[in-house]
Amino acid sequence: MTAIGELNVTPVREGSLSEAVAKAIDALEDFDVAYETNPMGTVVEADDASELFDAAAAAHAAVDEARVITTLKVDDKRTVEQRASDKVDAVERQLGRDAKRRD
Repeated sequence: MTAIGELNVTPVREGSLSEAVAKAIDALEDFDVAYETNPMGTVVEADDASELFDAAAAAHAAVDEARVITTLKVDDKRTVEQRASDKVDAVERQLGRDAKRRD
């Protein structure tokens, strides 16, 4: 996979957003992408950027609210095969430890 994106789909309304966000995440299942959701967004990996854009558009459309803000940040590595976990591994090698903070 060479395209890595950070996707945020945010309905603009009061109250819990989890139900609407779950619908956006569920929409990713229809695409050939890998994803990992974290508290601040979802990292999505695909073979190319167009697949990321299509998946993000579907996630956006899946949220049935009066107002939805969607952002997608894309790292499109066209000559190198790299997964999101490889990027974390590189940082951890520099740190000499896990990048995760433990409680």
